[in-house]
Amino acid sequence: MSEIIAAAAGFLIAVLWFDLMFDVQVLPHRRSAEVPQTAVESISAYYRRVTTTASPMGRLVGLVMVVLLAALVVQAVSGDLPLLVSAVSIPTGLLAIGLAILRVFGRARRLGSRKDPSAVQSELALSIFRDHLICLAAMTILLATQLIGA
Repeated sequence: MSEIIAAAAGFLIAVLWFDLMFDVQVLPHRRSAEVPQTAVESISAYYRRVTTTASPMGRLVGLVMVVLLAALVVQAVSGDLPLLVSAVSIPTGLLAIGLAILRVFGRARRLGSRKDPSAVQSELALSIFRDHLICLAAMTILLATQLIGA
């Protein structure tokens, strides 16, 4: 089960890495009133592709999230690894996946639509970046816990 968990977590970390390659454009402007439109345009074009026009490939990310959570539950119930591994992995997995589902995906789709005023688009881009950093940290902790606990 640990192999499935490690593969799923690694895949999701890779997806986050690709997202962050675009998100990082907001970093120099995080304290500015607005992110420059050139950066917002680049970020929004990426999210338009990955949230709408890349279908059905975008569903693969959701499927991997479900597989990861199911594998974490099976691992916890089977007791193959010390309880501490599940006690760390399940909450970090839920944090990252919950944040992605409840906030990031909707905000990325909204940013990709470019229908909001520029100030709102800037805030969306900044919030997606912050949330992706949290997701990356959580998934990295999950993967490290799995690798160390195995």
